[in-house]
Amino acid sequence: MRYAIVWGSKTGNTELLARSVGEAVDGGECIYMGAPCDEALAADRIYVGFWTDKGTCDKEVALFLPRLGEQEVFLFGTAGFGGSQAYFDQIMARVLKLVPGTVTVVGAFMCQGKMGPAVRKRYEAMREGGAPAEQVDAMIANFDAALSHPDDDDIADLRRAVLATLPR
Repeated sequence: MRYAIVWGSKTGNTELLARSVGEAVDGGECIYMGAPCDEALAADRIYVGFWTDKGTCDKEVALFLPRLGEQEVFLFGTAGFGGSQAYFDQIMARVLKLVPGTVTVVGAFMCQGKMGPAVRKRYEAMREGGAPAEQVDAMIANFDAALSHPDDDDIADLRRAVLATLPR
């Protein structure tokens, strides 16, 4: 199996996951690792990673996914706002709408990812701007909880998900 691993990563979270995918895939021929590009399209299977932007994948990945042909794809992503599998499922459903019908989706994975310090400052400014304290406190608590992600458990879960899709 010829495979490629592509990703968009703003803070390094998704790149960390992408490199973990590379370590998990044993066998086959990796023809490309890096940002989405035409070279990756020659693979039989493409592992595509994204960071969440406004409830869907980042723009770079959003432009790449519709260019897929008849490959197999495994999608993985990070979202700063964690909280629930239902939230992750909503994001993945939006991303899947960008994948052409000719593609076979073999797996998907999402986990929380840390956010940049500017996000916390924006949340704190919301409090000063009169936003409801309870709402802002919840956002700051989520920010703080996300600081350790993706963690070892997230990476182990991703590896298990990838391994489950490999030909035996």
